[in-house]
Amino acid sequence: MKPATGLTQAFRRLVKSPTTWSFGGRAIGCAGFALLVFCGFARGQNPAPGPEDSTPNYGGYAKADIAYGAQLYTAQCSGCHGVNGDAQPGINFRAGQFKRVASDNDLRMVITNGISGTAMPAWHFNNAELTSVVAYLRNMSKFNASNVVPGDAAHGKALYDSVGQCATCHRINGAGPFTGPDLTNVGAARSPDFLERTLLDADGAMLPNNRSIRAVTKANQTITGRRLNEDTYTVQLIDSNNRLVSLNKSDLREYTVLKTSGMPSYRDKLSSKDVSDLVAYLLSLKGGQ
Repeated sequence: MKPATGLTQAFRRLVKSPTTWSFGGRAIGCAGFALLVFCGFARGQNPAPGPEDSTPNYGGYAKADIAYGAQLYTAQCSGCHGVNGDAQPGINFRAGQFKRVASDNDLRMVITNGISGTAMPAWHFNNAELTSVVAYLRNMSKFNASNVVPGDAAHGKALYDSVGQCATCHRINGAGPFTGPDLTNVGAARSPDFLERTLLDADGAMLPNNRSIRAVTKANQTITGRRLNEDTYTVQLIDSNNRLVSLNKSDLREYTVLKTSGMPSYRDKLSSKDVSDLVAYLLSLKGGQ
């Protein structure tokens, strides 16, 4: 057996230590911390590329966001900037050549505020649209926009009402239950990538404020529901019967925040086109009366 290296010896000492560390707001044992450190060193040793390395690298931008941004750019921006982003002097988006822009935040500010004294107007994109346009502008040289097939929002709505059975939990424009998050404005608040990930893996994409809780009272009554509000002494939730429940924490003997979502995964229930259509419908929900 080969003698342990200094890194391996350090790893073993950390694993044996009972100390608990705080990492990103979460407490982890020293063994977990050591594993993070060890894996960090391992990643720095450039392992042999796997099959996934043959896919395009979009620099951390999500493909679904880029595709939606391509649609928005074609409809709103290409008239002045051209299909290839090179119709204005000194600017070539495809080549990564910008004016007055160094960061994504700069780019968002220029799009949102326009440029005084020039033909560049202020655009009133919502957050999801703005995120997507920036993602596309940063990836024009890599992403083939001609291959983008826009989702069919009308078919997506039909899926929402039928196969998806989404209306059994979600509310839109005042109609529907409160069991799941209200989707009236989801198209303005959530990016295409987030919506797609939620449909395929609700547990992995679930936001902390949408997590359900399981409470057991001192009288042995078990209550499960989606948390709406919580303070030091009380918690309010919508239970599985769509009823508003307010609990005093002093009356509880158990209180658990659940890490699993009540929303099913549609990975094996919908085709990729169906998912695209359903996302297109959700993106169309940008507030209403």
